Amino acid sequence: MRFQTPLIPARLLRRYKRFLADVVLADGQEVTAHCPNPGSMMGLCDPGTRVFVEPNTDPRKKLKYAWRLVDHENGHMTGIDTGAANKIVKEALEGRKISLLDRYDTLRSEVKYGTQSRVDFLLREQGQKDIYLEVKSVTLMREKGLAEFPDSVTARGLKHLQELVRVVEEGHRGVLLFLIQRSDCQLTIAALDQEQKHPAMPLLHNAYQFLQMLKTTCRHTVGKLCQPFFTHQSDAFDLKINVLLSLLPQEKIDPALGAIFHF
Repeated sequence: MRFQTPLIPARLLRRYKRFLADVVLADGQEVTAHCPNPGSMMGLCDPGTRVFVEPNTDPRKKLKYAWRLVDHENGHMTGIDTGAANKIVKEALEGRKISLLDRYDTLRSEVKYGTQSRVDFLLREQGQKDIYLEVKSVTLMREKGLAEFPDSVTARGLKHLQELVRVVEEGHRGVLLFLIQRSDCQLTIAALDQEQKHPAMPLLHNAYQFLQMLKTTCRHTVGKLCQPFFTHQSDAFDLKINVLLSLLPQEKIDPALGAIFHF
């Protein structure tokens, strides 16, 4: 997958109102860019951060730039667009790149289910249980090499988990896929200090014990939206998931995902 137009470098001045960011382009011009990320973006929005923005000439869009990447200036990038996560996963599913999900011939996006909810993907195949798949974009890193989720309290995310639990109770499969949108992390753990801020924390823990989990990482470059690859779920990852969620049994975590692939 590629960006629609070439990205250009900039320096972040400020991020505000969640969806707006002021940046300075290389020629010194100050512009406002759309920030396609509703989370806290902890560690990614400090003033002076080197970023990449995507220009557009669409007359229907008020803002002529959109923030796409954070350049950590050490050879690593982070994709901050949460909407890109579903595009990445959809292309992987369509190309049958996920070995545990490649037996399903019917793929639908944004399907209504539950109580006024939409699931990211519904996979169907005759003779198989339906899979209700939710994708979670992961960008937080506070300890070197460890990605964390979530980066902020999320009532909407909790609602999604509860809806997934209901479809599992109805006999289907509920799957969470954590897409790590940064190239400097390999393991994923839960940000407990963020989750524990939520008043429905016991419900959150209860939800996790019903669901299957997958993890994948993608590498972003300035030219391409991503170069994703599916990674082995190491013992360390499994143990951390078990410890942080307390109730998630080992057999609920899917095994290794296999081959590297590129778009």
